[in-house]
Amino acid sequence: MKILVLAGDGIGAEVTAQAVRILDAVAGALPGFERADAPIGADALAAYGDPLPAPTLDMARKAEAILFGAVGVPGDEEIPYEKRPGASLLRLRKDLDLFANFRPAFLFPELIGASTLKREVVEGLDLMILRELSSDLYFGEPRGFGTNAAGHAHAFNTMAYTEPEIERIAHVAFRLARTRSRKVCSVDKANVLEVMQLWRKVVARVGLEYPDVELTHQFVDAAVMQLMRAPKQFDVMVMGNVFGDILSDAAAMLTGSIGMLPSASFAQGRKGLYEPVHGTAPDIAGKDLANPIAAILSVAMMLRHSFERPDLAARIDAAVARALSEGYRT
Repeated sequence: MKILVLAGDGIGAEVTAQAVRILDAVAGALPGFERADAPIGADALAAYGDPLPAPTLDMARKAEAILFGAVGVPGDEEIPYEKRPGASLLRLRKDLDLFANFRPAFLFPELIGASTLKREVVEGLDLMILRELSSDLYFGEPRGFGTNAAGHAHAFNTMAYTEPEIERIAHVAFRLARTRSRKVCSVDKANVLEVMQLWRKVVARVGLEYPDVELTHQFVDAAVMQLMRAPKQFDVMVMGNVFGDILSDAAAMLTGSIGMLPSASFAQGRKGLYEPVHGTAPDIAGKDLANPIAAILSVAMMLRHSFERPDLAARIDAAVARALSEGYRT
């Protein structure tokens, strides 16, 4: 059981340190447990001249699971792409083909008052955003800057999906729904975009292989509205990379804070990268204010999905719930 820890930048290092304490606490129940650390992000850039240096990438390829903190520094966007600490995560996702991103949104009963929505709207919330993670606008070619025929500066990105890319994320969605409430909502923009017309066609065809799972389709703008109006109608929501980036953060805020939720990104098989979804939060880094619960729950997801130890995952989930019920807060 080879686990690679990539703490990263900002509060990534702080919350990951607490998650590692939890991981080490259950290590005795994990035969063959091995844990290693490697640099990524700003520290790796300073030491190696690359935010995702070759030794780190090689270790990531060999690991069975990766516990990730956060990467990115203020002014990241001004640095050439290949040198950006924040871009190291996208490069890692692409190299490892981590195409399926699980973003759960659930509400701790003790924190229901933190949500800005009415209690009856969010109480009992438990949904999963499934985001395709290795294609779409973030990786499509061509991309870049140029000058048009009128002499004006312009920029361009390419939204593109292939049939196999859509098929594999659709299969993940339906299989996941079978372990939950057997409902899948596919989110697209098929009324405007050709790539989304292909998305809807392929998802519908794959859905025929899962007659026990209810499939619905919604345009992304309607899906956002329904997510705010009646989020408990959803179980698994599957969507492309860009829409998933936006809707998963919106879903997180239904719970009151993006800082409390874990995530997992998978390649084919059980290999996964597990990370809190809150980012580096440079405004509170180094102040001992960051909440480590999302990173700790990411360890629980790792045990549940990559190592098939739901018993250990349940113990961690229960410990978090108990701490909250006893009134502990950052």
